[in-house]
Amino acid sequence: MTQHELLETKTLAEVGEDIGLAEGIKLVKAFTQANPDATKGYYIGRNIIDQILSQPGCVGINFRKCLTETNEEHLVYTGVDADGKDIVEYTVVTTTGDIVKQNAIVADRVWIVHEETVYLD
Repeated sequence: MTQHELLETKTLAEVGEDIGLAEGIKLVKAFTQANPDATKGYYIGRNIIDQILSQPGCVGINFRKCLTETNEEHLVYTGVDADGKDIVEYTVVTTTGDIVKQNAIVADRVWIVHEETVYLD
């Protein structure tokens, strides 16, 4: 799917697709060659991704570049609703029947992928 076709996707939940190993290798190599000093990538564990996607109304995840307190490039990531808005809070019903707002997950603490751990080289 081209970037133009992505813009014509019917819902946000449909964004993304399997591009296959050969295309993945080609894209990673092109980036690495054009940006040899850039961060190679990020690793995020399944548990936090499952937690984000399990939030009510979540159809995807936004990833934003950020700088840590030590000036390292990282990602902050949040759930996204069907309107493309970050999920920052949602409504839940407590065990006592009260309706309350709960803060949504705003995550960080990715691992930076170093050249020696990239398997698409």
